[in-house]
Amino acid sequence: MSPELVCRPLTEADTPAVLDLLTASLAGGPTGTRSADFFDWKHRRNPFGASPGLLAEAPDGRIAGVRLFLRWEWRDAANGRTVRAVRPVDTATHPDFQGQGIFRRLTVQLLEEVAPEAELVFNTPNGNSLPGYLKMGWRELGRVPVALRIARPAAFALGARAALARRPARRTGPVPCRLPTAAEWFAENPGVLDELLRERAEADTADRRLAVARTTAFLSWRYGEAPGLDYRVLTTRRGGELTGVAFGRPRRRGPLTEFTLAELIVRPGDRAGAARLLRRAAADSGCDHVATHLSPGTEAAAAALRSGYLTAPRTGMTLAARTPTGPLPTDLTLPSWRFSLGDLEVF
Repeated sequence: MSPELVCRPLTEADTPAVLDLLTASLAGGPTGTRSADFFDWKHRRNPFGASPGLLAEAPDGRIAGVRLFLRWEWRDAANGRTVRAVRPVDTATHPDFQGQGIFRRLTVQLLEEVAPEAELVFNTPNGNSLPGYLKMGWRELGRVPVALRIARPAAFALGARAALARRPARRTGPVPCRLPTAAEWFAENPGVLDELLRERAEADTADRRLAVARTTAFLSWRYGEAPGLDYRVLTTRRGGELTGVAFGRPRRRGPLTEFTLAELIVRPGDRAGAARLLRRAAADSGCDHVATHLSPGTEAAAAALRSGYLTAPRTGMTLAARTPTGPLPTDLTLPSWRFSLGDLEVF
């Protein structure tokens, strides 16, 4: 990096300039507009902790580059411990400063800074950014597959043909969806998740894979408080008692509408409940199709085929990881994790 550029920690006062740079480099992000409220929710109200970030600043005060790591935690149930991690997100270099090594410098320095408190770095780079990560010590672990369920065959076929022909989408704006919002549901049902999550956590202690510890506070932050992401909720009940919950969001995918099913939680062994939630996601979301990840060994994966879900070829996200100080241990592979789509979804 040019010696004229100063590398310094990101502060709250930098937010407007950072949002301008991210918008110019990466467009509007998942909500279409990069707002200070969304940035604050993501990087300062995260229950795992505030995001560490660095800036490269030019002598005239302009921000030449920005790099943030989102804090995350995985639960190692087999050993009864928490694995603290970070996820590289929201990275941009100003066009006037391209080719000066800013991305690498900010990344290397931020890795050094988080090394005392994090033991894992993971993300889902696209095809353009993956080679750069591999050069900096990340290891490609493989592709996390996505399962699809077509909900409206005629609309899906028309949209798929339009996408292949690269025709512009005719429909714009929010996707109509009759499911209740997650924000409203959490506000109206305080504490209703606690018993279901307790049962789930107890059963999952036998699963040796790394997984996020689902708590009401985490799920409320991730799906109920996310500004502009429009997460919706589906539930199953038995005798008035909550037995299953799912969170997802309707979104536009070019000429198609997709319900991204990010999270599905049912009582241990309740495949029928998982099947009901999977079918309702297709029937009640109002979208052309549903996309989700069905982690092997879960009730949702067992119910997938009879619920109409098939793994789509050549889809999914590439997982890459390392430690802050060096290569990833060889025994940590893709099957070492139990993901929901919400764990890896870019937001």
